[in-house]
Amino acid sequence: MKYYITSESVSSWHPDKLCDQISDAVLDACLKEDPNSRVACETLVTTWTVIVSWEITTKAKVNYTDLIRKTICEIWYNETEACFNWEDVWVHLLINTQSPNIAMWVDTGWAWDQWIMYWYATNETDSYMPAPIYFAHKLAKRLEEVRKNNTLPYLLPDWKSQVTVEYDNNKLVRIDTVIISNQHRKNISQEDLKEWIKNEVIKPILWNLIDENTKFHINPTGLFEIGWPKWDCWLTWRKIIIDTYGWVGRHGWWAFSWKDPSKVDRSWAYISRYLAKNIVASWICDKCEIQVSYAIWVAKPVSIYVDCFWTEKISREKIIETIQNNFDLSPNWIIEKLDLRKPIYQKTASYWHFWRDDVSWENLDSVEIFKNLL
Repeated sequence: MKYYITSESVSSWHPDKLCDQISDAVLDACLKEDPNSRVACETLVTTWTVIVSWEITTKAKVNYTDLIRKTICEIWYNETEACFNWEDVWVHLLINTQSPNIAMWVDTGWAWDQWIMYWYATNETDSYMPAPIYFAHKLAKRLEEVRKNNTLPYLLPDWKSQVTVEYDNNKLVRIDTVIISNQHRKNISQEDLKEWIKNEVIKPILWNLIDENTKFHINPTGLFEIGWPKWDCWLTWRKIIIDTYGWVGRHGWWAFSWKDPSKVDRSWAYISRYLAKNIVASWICDKCEIQVSYAIWVAKPVSIYVDCFWTEKISREKIIETIQNNFDLSPNWIIEKLDLRKPIYQKTASYWHFWRDDVSWENLDSVEIFKNLL
């Protein structure tokens, strides 16, 4: 049976991801000086304006305004033609500290709220990520490369990619549709733009999966000269599907960027990806989705559920039992296991939180625990 799945990605310069990176830059700056910092930092970007609202309890001494401008500059919003410039934006800060009622319980290592989350891994790509989001991310990353190395110097910071993958009997067959929308400088021929992006971006990434029937839509609305920070309102939290698995599998609604690892929605996202990836890498199944739920002020999960989509070689009950017997999964244990009190988060706030070789939750050091089940 044939079916199609679509996922999208956006550039690290997309205004929603700009918000995520500002929030995680604040988190990293606090953790760098005070690993026990408590941070929940949300960012709003609109016409020449950045508003950052947070609750922070930290011993760190940070010039937040300078940090925010520096982050915007590093993301390459450094020229007026991009319609958003680090030197000219107005930065407004709204600061509070964490509620002492919450802090009292977080200090004990308990969950500070109730949460339900889902996380996933599959062996259909070497990254253990679903193919649609895998290819969408690679296209977005390739657009960044050709802008930075001046292969396509007329590109400006805001862009999106979208990929539709065709499956047959649960196997990846081909790429059905590719969509690229890219902000560009003025006076660029749309025909030239489409040809250049097709040859310099799409074909190098997807050459072995596209065919004569693959459909391409490059800047389908026509001109894209004005960057969206100028005309709309952008926020943290708004790219949570792009941050995870691109609508493959189910999704809890919680976001990662903007919060420290004492918040279990972030720390559990990483440990459950770690578990799902190690389970799939052990060959006991081809796909694995993990659901976990926490109760407020309870240290360990109140439930764990595993779905292998009928690809498992052993029972799901045995997999869950192995997780419970070998992994503590309390907030403090997760933080120590994955070494999450380091300033490592801004780099995760664009393209992918997973499928990286520089984060602990992508390690495959528990494969043998699950492989022994065979």
